[in-house]
Amino acid sequence: MTVRVRFAPSPTGYLHIGGVRTALYAWLWARQRGGQFVLRIEDTDVERNTDDAVQVILDAMRWLGLDWDEGPEVGGPHGPYFQSQRLDLYRAWADKLVEAGHAYRCFATKEEIQAQREAYEKEHGSKGFRFRSPWRDRTDGDRTQPHVVRFKTPEPREPGEKIGWDDLVYGRVEYPLDQQQDFVLLRHNGLPLYNFGCFVDDHTMGITLVTRGDDHLVNTPMQLMLYDALGLPRPQLAHLPMVLDDRGKKLSKRSKDVGVAVLDYRDAGYLPDGLLNYLARLGWSHGDEEIFTREELIAKFDWANVGKTASRWDKKKLAHVQGTHLRRLDDADLGERVVPFLRQRGLEVAPNDPRLLAAIAPVKLRATTLADLAADLDYFFRDDDALEYDEKGKRKFLKPEFAGNLERLAAIVESAEPFDEATLEAATTGWMEEAGLAMKHVAQPARVALTGRTRSPGLFETIVLLGRERAVARLRRGAALAQAVA
Repeated sequence: MTVRVRFAPSPTGYLHIGGVRTALYAWLWARQRGGQFVLRIEDTDVERNTDDAVQVILDAMRWLGLDWDEGPEVGGPHGPYFQSQRLDLYRAWADKLVEAGHAYRCFATKEEIQAQREAYEKEHGSKGFRFRSPWRDRTDGDRTQPHVVRFKTPEPREPGEKIGWDDLVYGRVEYPLDQQQDFVLLRHNGLPLYNFGCFVDDHTMGITLVTRGDDHLVNTPMQLMLYDALGLPRPQLAHLPMVLDDRGKKLSKRSKDVGVAVLDYRDAGYLPDGLLNYLARLGWSHGDEEIFTREELIAKFDWANVGKTASRWDKKKLAHVQGTHLRRLDDADLGERVVPFLRQRGLEVAPNDPRLLAAIAPVKLRATTLADLAADLDYFFRDDDALEYDEKGKRKFLKPEFAGNLERLAAIVESAEPFDEATLEAATTGWMEEAGLAMKHVAQPARVALTGRTRSPGLFETIVLLGRERAVARLRRGAALAQAVA
């Protein structure tokens, strides 16, 4: 059987990072099994859906490299792929269920439903209410009047009867049938509710495996009853535990130190493969392995090693995974990727600039994201008179007692032949030994003068990367700043 999976986000603002993990697992399964990955947009929430939000979803999926075989802008044999364009199909399936005796048209008003609820709660308390429609076994309603279509939940054939399934993550899951009620399929305005829309779309699109968060476990019995009522084959199901923030709470816009919108990670300079690697491991394991290429994830992913417990976001681990992926890229590739982030800092640098390619190699060893890399490359391309100094470093190291050392180092740099790290180090070490100076008296003041920072690649490596003329100018400017301190 051909594997067909889907990802069905709602365009109500942004693509949630937790939803991406769901999409990722489905995508990996489809790619591993030679199946199809379908992107479907659930846009029947007319008050909240926007075209811009649809574009955000498409942009985020493309940036992540989670390509879809069927869906918006791609097409396919099971379209349209927007629920708002499938309303006739939902009405047809609702009619089919009514005609087969598995659903009915309910003309009960909100007031009648509320009165039944209040009567139940007065006698039994607030829990366990199940609406019993007076229209369940009637067919005499006026269809021109406002009404909904409800599913006729079957009565238990024996005490304790349950509806259940074998979940690829949770194993056997069951719910008592007597706790289910006649749920709404179509609203008064003809729009489908979530469970009915999912059922129709998943069946008509030939979906063989449904992946979603475990907050949908309670919805699954309703969808399975629809399959069973019409004698249709059920899809496999995989419900994924929630992703929690660093405080153990469900991820939300208010989550501390965790971005939930996917494109925020793009804009912050994360690599898609690094983010996907982290998300894959946030609930799935493959021994003690932590770092995976995209191809390795496709080859190694399985459902047996997806855990049943919620995973907590760990920004330090994300940084580790991101940094590892960044350092694995070759310097020419990083040059292409970092240029837009340099441009955001007001620096126009060509991706093939020899200075950029030379500087990337040592700088990337400390970087986590492309934004970090751009920040750490900044001083190589910033005009000398526009160099920004770390204020704490400037106060500590650019002061009168170090001015003479900076001038002497500038003279060594100016006259060194050949101009390379070994020559510079030998000349500087010789002078320091003769003058009785320790490296701390020279290296940190020089580093601040050259880069504006207290952290950089090695001192002599930095000097060579900057070039003789710029290094001399910055050392002398640093000496002047140090001498001018009152």
